[in-house]
Amino acid sequence: MLKFVPFYLIIYYVLCNRYTKTDFYIFTVGVIMDLLKQKILDEGEVYEGNILKVDGFLNHQIDCVFMGEVGKEFHRLFKDEGVNKILTIEASGIAIGVPVAQEFGCPLLFAKKTKTKNIAGDVYSTKVESFTHGKVYDVIVSKKFLGKGDRVLIVDDFLAVGNALNGLIDLVRQSGAELVGCGAVIEKGYQHGGDALRMQGIKVESLAIIEEMNSKTGEIIFRN
Repeated sequence: MLKFVPFYLIIYYVLCNRYTKTDFYIFTVGVIMDLLKQKILDEGEVYEGNILKVDGFLNHQIDCVFMGEVGKEFHRLFKDEGVNKILTIEASGIAIGVPVAQEFGCPLLFAKKTKTKNIAGDVYSTKVESFTHGKVYDVIVSKKFLGKGDRVLIVDDFLAVGNALNGLIDLVRQSGAELVGCGAVIEKGYQHGGDALRMQGIKVESLAIIEEMNSKTGEIIFRN
């Protein structure tokens, strides 16, 4: 099936001098994946330690128009799963979760890394080690907002070794809710966290999967 890109998105990227009108004439269903890969190549910076910096559009400064299209793509990928709750982790996951939840017309719940005064009552808790920060967090959600009857889609900005997603999956299982799948904007395929989840039978959809990065040359190679 062929799909036309919304006209406002064409104008947006043309004005940003990133793409020409010809680039946007007609696309397949996976158009957002190609646009995401191009944004990573154009704006991403590769550092030693398997670090990809995309803070110009994804996890510091947010390209809200583009995130809207990300939300639509995740909706397309999971629209038949009966999703009624989106789960992510603070802070970077929130920018992904909001447009996804808007597309599904359901609440977004984000796990917190510390218990604050505005969370009252019992919580589900798990431990998550941050690949980026090298720190272990106690991650929690209120039992008030997650439980039986919820069909949960987990989303996040990055999937590397899978620590964050595994922690969120643990919270879903503790609650008695049903996990329908996980979505990541960018997956570092060479760290195999996504592959491990798929081997468990979990539906994992990543919009761009990086197979290899070179911090010396800045080269980024995507999985086909």
